[in-house]
Amino acid sequence: MSFAPRTTSLQTYHMLLYRNGVHPEFFDIEKRRRIEHCGYEFETWQYNGGHVCLFEHEGICLVEVVTPSLASLPERGLVTTMACAGEKDHEATFGDRITFMTSIQTETLSDHLYLGTYNEMLQHGEESDCLLSVWCDETAQPNLSLVEIQRYTDQVHVQGYHLRSDCGLILRTQSIFQAGVDDDAEIEED
Repeated sequence: MSFAPRTTSLQTYHMLLYRNGVHPEFFDIEKRRRIEHCGYEFETWQYNGGHVCLFEHEGICLVEVVTPSLASLPERGLVTTMACAGEKDHEATFGDRITFMTSIQTETLSDHLYLGTYNEMLQHGEESDCLLSVWCDETAQPNLSLVEIQRYTDQVHVQGYHLRSDCGLILRTQSIFQAGVDDDAEIEED
């Protein structure tokens, strides 16, 4: 008797970075938020198990996708793909105008610690201005996706949390999209 190895969400999660827009039809979007501020546009889409962040400034568009499935995602404009398991950092500059930085951390917890973390993140998501989605998997265990955004003058900070009960996965991404500052701009001093 042989058993096929069970693939857990820890093994399937990836972060993709695109140099152009990605159509929303690739995702089953639950919630979205849009920001226009100081010359940049930012939009995030949150869905069960993943999120998408679009940042556009002066004609340059970057898209971060964190997903448990690479199936049917486009290859056009894809800059990099990283498996999310473990700890990773990535930084890239596009033209002179946009810098993208991300940090990815995963952790697998026991059932007891997973449920405690799930409850804390659920409370945080309900009390904060986050995009939050909760659902149960096929075994009726709780799962959670949360996206938190902080807007600054020339940048957006995004924290994504995806909690998956199949293996006690806690996936945390921290990304910064930063618009370049014009070096020729005059600075007023008092």
